Amino acid sequence: MRWWHSLAAAGTLLAVLVLSAAGLRSPTEHHHGQTSSAEDGRRAAPPLRFASGGSFKVAILADLHYGEDAWTEWGPAQDAASDRVMAAVLDAEKPGRLLLFPSLSNSPFFHFVVYLGDLVTANNLPIPNASLYWDRAISPTRSRGIPWATVFGNHDDMPFEWPLEWFSPAGVPPVRCTSGEDQVGCSFRGTPRIDLMTTEIGKNRLSYSSTGPKDLRPGVSNYVLQVLSRTTHDDPALLMYFLDSGGGSYPEVISSAQVNWFQSQSHFLNPNGRIPELIFWHIPSTEYVKVAPKAKSQIRKPCVGSINKEDVAPQEAEWGMMNALAKRPSVKAIFVGHNHGLDWCCPYEKLWLCFARHTGYGGYGSWAKGARVIEITEKPFSIVSWIRVENGTTHSDVTLSS
Repeated sequence: MRWWHSLAAAGTLLAVLVLSAAGLRSPTEHHHGQTSSAEDGRRAAPPLRFASGGSFKVAILADLHYGEDAWTEWGPAQDAASDRVMAAVLDAEKPGRLLLFPSLSNSPFFHFVVYLGDLVTANNLPIPNASLYWDRAISPTRSRGIPWATVFGNHDDMPFEWPLEWFSPAGVPPVRCTSGEDQVGCSFRGTPRIDLMTTEIGKNRLSYSSTGPKDLRPGVSNYVLQVLSRTTHDDPALLMYFLDSGGGSYPEVISSAQVNWFQSQSHFLNPNGRIPELIFWHIPSTEYVKVAPKAKSQIRKPCVGSINKEDVAPQEAEWGMMNALAKRPSVKAIFVGHNHGLDWCCPYEKLWLCFARHTGYGGYGSWAKGARVIEITEKPFSIVSWIRVENGTTHSDVTLSS
């Protein structure tokens, strides 16, 4: 039995400014001492900006689970299918051209892609460095010249789990490495979050992820991206917060330290709450349970979606993040993955709680694969979202700014 059988649980110039949070810093200040050398070398790029047409579009790719059952024929076939899903989704909509990198300017692209955790199934990877599979997961986005950011899920840094069927009747399991690896190259420790993120950042000019402030470790993917107005040079018109919701090497939780970090950053960047804010993390909070339609029932308004196949599998504890977000009218929506069998959005207080769509063929679930797409319009302000499926169709349109 594979591990997942038991689981329930942007044209214009484009670049990014990632805000470190060891202290409150100006959006244009260089962040000494809080980022890797690879990150420091990247910060000369201008920040993201709304396109000339006034919109900014984001594709969310969630739960790819590359590297699953890597020693079998089945596993690599699932990875190839996930390649096709991302290619189909990313090629389906063409909002503009990437002018920052002229050699790629003929490629259709989304303004931005968010990888919403569980890029790899590290507990299935007996190799020294899971970054090999992580790199494959981001390659469809990179090859199309699309900038992206990543957050961690609960499977990305898990140690290897020995499959029961590997054990012989004598109780001595054979060592089976991924194809092309010899026994010496095997590793069962998992690849730490910081190693995965540092490798991604160092090797990819289009990656705008961050290792985040050290005082939030073991959480790593904690950072802010600004999208500037198309009409006012230095005015941010959208803030996107990324948070590490744990799992894998430590509990599935957003800590009180992360809550304090969010509050300090949002107070500095958006003290009057005039800038819309979007939030991204992997594992749903306990409030998702409160608003969820009954599992396996039809999704009815005010919720919008097409898949409701399971109960919400929430974080292990709630340490105040949802309360902090609910008190900010500028926060419009939270986006999570983790539950492959859910793709709905439901209202909560004055914001929306949304699931992405299961993108990868790895992991559990036989439903059609795809991605949640978000389009933000600056003036007049609006946020709309829909599901784009592998076969090219769209559905589940919802307005998240109402």
